Amino acid sequence: MKILFFGDIFGRSGRDALIKELSYFKKKFSPDFILANGENASHGRGISQSICNELFSAGIDVITGGNHIFDNNDVFNFIDEEKRLLRPNNYPIDTPGNGYGIYEKNQKKILVVNIMGRVFMQPLDDPFESIRKVINGKVIGKDVSAIIIDIHCEATSEKMAIGHEFDGKTSLIVGTHTHIPTADARILSNGTAFISDLGMCGDYDSIIGMDKNKALERFKKKTPVRGIHPATGEASLSCVFVEIDEKTGLAKSIKQIITGGSLERVS
Repeated sequence: MKILFFGDIFGRSGRDALIKELSYFKKKFSPDFILANGENASHGRGISQSICNELFSAGIDVITGGNHIFDNNDVFNFIDEEKRLLRPNNYPIDTPGNGYGIYEKNQKKILVVNIMGRVFMQPLDDPFESIRKVINGKVIGKDVSAIIIDIHCEATSEKMAIGHEFDGKTSLIVGTHTHIPTADARILSNGTAFISDLGMCGDYDSIIGMDKNKALERFKKKTPVRGIHPATGEASLSCVFVEIDEKTGLAKSIKQIITGGSLERVS
C-alpha cells in the first residue's frame, strides 16, 4: 500500500498549490490513500466546508486538524457529519467532531488517529492513553490494513515519544504543527515509519506561513499588530511518501518530498 501525507496546508498559497499539483503526485506515486493536515487552510486559521470540499475533490482522502481546527466558525456547521475531517482525539469527550476514523478504499481499511501533544500546548487528555484506547485490539495487516497517526505537537521529544511507544503497532506516525520539516524521516526499529514534523504546504518566504513583515513587528515591538495575514508567494509542498507491507501493515520505506517555492530540494 502507498500513502502520501502532506504537512499543514497554510492559507490560499498552500491550498492552491496542493490542489494544482496533486494530479502530478497521483500520477508519479500512484498512492492508495492521501492525507493532509488542514487546520490552517482557511486564511491561516481553521478550515471551512468549501475548502474541505475543494481538497476532497482534488483527491485528499482525510484531513487532520490540531489546535486551530475550530478557529473558523463555519466548521461547527459540518464537522460532526464530515467523517473525513478530524480534530484531535484527546479533546474533551463532548467536543464536536471525531478524533479518528476507519476509512475503506480499494478493499483496504485504514485507521487514522488525530492526536495533540501537551508540551507547551493546551492541557488536554493523555495523548498516549487516547491513542491506546483507539488502537487497542486492532492488529495492522489483519484487522485493518494500516494505522496512521498525526501527532500535532510543539515538542519534537513528545512526538518521538509517541513514535517509540507505538512503534510496531502502527504503520505511520507523522508530526505536524511547527510548519518546519524535520530531517529524521525513517523506519523505527519495530517497523513504523516516522517523521517528527512534515513541514508546511505554504509560502516559506514568511514566518511559519504568515507575512514576514507584520510578524516581525509583533516579535520586535511586543505590542498588538493589526493586519497579519498569510504570505502569498509561491508555496512549497512538504510531504512523505510511504510504502506499507500489506501482509504486516508495517512500513517498507519512507521518503520525504519537498518541492516548489523557496524550500524546494527534492522533486
